[in-house]
Amino acid sequence: MKRTTIFILIFSMIVTFVGLIFLQARYVKINAEMIENQFNESVQRSLFQTAILVEENEALEYLGQTLEGIDYHPSKNKLATLNPEILPMNTNIDSVTDKLKLTSDKLAQPSLRLSTGHGKATIEETSRYLQERFRQNFSRSKTILDQAVFRWLRESDNKEISERVDFEELNSVLEKMLINNGVELPFYYNLVDKQGKIIYKCHKDLHQGNENKNSNVYTQKLFPSEDSSRSAYLQVTFPTKQNYIMSSMNLLFPSLLLVLVILVIFIVAIIIIFRQKQLNNMKNDFVNNMTHEFKTPISSISLASQMLQDPSVGKTPQTLVHISKVIHDETKRLSYMVEKVLQMAIFEKEKSILKLNEMQINQLIKEIVNNFSLKVTSKGGQITTKLNAPHDIALIDEVHFTNVIFNLMDNALKYCDKPLLLTIETWNDKDNLLISIEDNGIGIHKDDLKRIFEKFYRVSTGNLHDVKGFGLGLAYVKKIVSEHHGFLKVESEPNIGTKFTIAIPTLKNYEL
Repeated sequence: MKRTTIFILIFSMIVTFVGLIFLQARYVKINAEMIENQFNESVQRSLFQTAILVEENEALEYLGQTLEGIDYHPSKNKLATLNPEILPMNTNIDSVTDKLKLTSDKLAQPSLRLSTGHGKATIEETSRYLQERFRQNFSRSKTILDQAVFRWLRESDNKEISERVDFEELNSVLEKMLINNGVELPFYYNLVDKQGKIIYKCHKDLHQGNENKNSNVYTQKLFPSEDSSRSAYLQVTFPTKQNYIMSSMNLLFPSLLLVLVILVIFIVAIIIIFRQKQLNNMKNDFVNNMTHEFKTPISSISLASQMLQDPSVGKTPQTLVHISKVIHDETKRLSYMVEKVLQMAIFEKEKSILKLNEMQINQLIKEIVNNFSLKVTSKGGQITTKLNAPHDIALIDEVHFTNVIFNLMDNALKYCDKPLLLTIETWNDKDNLLISIEDNGIGIHKDDLKRIFEKFYRVSTGNLHDVKGFGLGLAYVKKIVSEHHGFLKVESEPNIGTKFTIAIPTLKNYEL
C-alpha cells in the first residue's frame, strides 16, 4: 500500500470519527437540556399550583369563619352573629357553596296567598313582591361577603407569614403537587422575604452541595395575587437533580461506549498499518541486502570455475590451490548466509526449540574466545576475559547459546572503526549468571537502541552495504536468551562503545 493511500485513508477516518463524536456529543447535550427543561417546567408548575392552593385555602378559611358565625332569625328579620369556628386549609369550594346556598334559603322564605276575588292583579303583585325580596336578600348576602373579603385583605396584610401558613401542611401540599407533576425526587425548601432573609428553614441548607445556585434553586412567590409589603417566597432545591438527569440518559451511554470502542479499534488499526508498512520496508531492505550479499560469493565461485575451465589459464599447483581456496571460502560464506536466513524460522515457532543440557558457561566462553581471537588479533584488536562467576553451571542449548555469544562478539568487531578492545565478564547475582560483552566501537544512538532487537532492522538500511548482514542477529540473540528464561540489556554511547549484558538462571535456580 502506498504511503499516499495510507494517509488519505487515515485522514478520511479521522474526519469521520471527529464528525461522529461531534454529532454524538451534540445529541447528548440536546437531550440533557431537554430533560432538564422538562424537569424545570414540572417543578415551576408544582410550585405555582402550591402557591395558588395556599392562597385559595386561606380565602376559604376566612370565608368559612364568616359563614359559620352567621345565623338568620326570621322573627327579628336580622342576622345574628355566633361564635366563629375556624375552617381547616383543606376546606373545599363545595362546602362553601353549600353554606352560601343554605344562607340564601334561610333568607328567602316568602309566603304565597292566592285569592279568587282579586283576579289577575294579585299574581303579578305577588311576583313583583318575590323578585324584590330576592334582590334585597342577594344584596344583603353580597354585602356581607364583600365585607368579609375586605376584612380578610386588610387583616392578611398585617399578619406574619407564620400566622397565614401552616409549614407542616405546606410541606405535604408541596410534596403532593410535585408527585402529581411527575417529580419524585427528595427536596429541601425555605421561605424567605423580599430581602432574602430566611423566614422558615428546612432541616438542610438549600445551597449545600450546589455549585450553581441559580440553576438548582427554584423560587415561587406565595400569595401571587396580592401585592403586600410582607411578601414571602418559596425556594426549593433538589440535591439529586443531576443524578436524575444522568439516569434519564442511560440509554445514550452504550452508544458512547460503542463510539469509544470503535475509536480504540481505529487507533490500533492505524498502529498496525504503520507497523506493517515499516515491516514491509524492512523486508524489502532485507531482500536487497540478501541479493547483494549472495551476489558477491556466487560471482567469485563462478569466476573460479571459469578459470578451471579456461585452457589458457595455467594449471600449476599454486593456481589450483588458490582457486580451490577461493571456492572453499566463498562456499563457506554462502553457508553462513544461508544459516542466517534459516534462523528466521525460529521466530515463527511458538514452542521451545532448545535442547537443554548442563554446561559450564565459563568453559564455553573460553572456547568461543579462542576460536574468535584470530579475527580480532588480525585487525590489531585484543580480547580480555574476566570469568569470575563461581556458579557458572546452567541449562543451555550449546549450539544456540554459542551463536548468541558469537553474534555479539562479531557485531563488536564489525561495528568498530579502530582496533577492537573487547572485554567479556561473568559474575553471579543471587541465583542468576550474568555475562557482559563490552566493546569500544562506534556505539548506537538512542533512537536506534529502541529498535535494534526488531527483525530486519539495521542501523544502515537500503542499499548501504558498508556493514554486512540482514538485521537478524540481535533479534535472534534476544529470542534465544528469552527461550533460556533470561533477559538481555544493552547500554551504549556513540563513539564510546556498547555493552550487552545477558542474565540467565543457574542450575540451582532451575531446581528451585
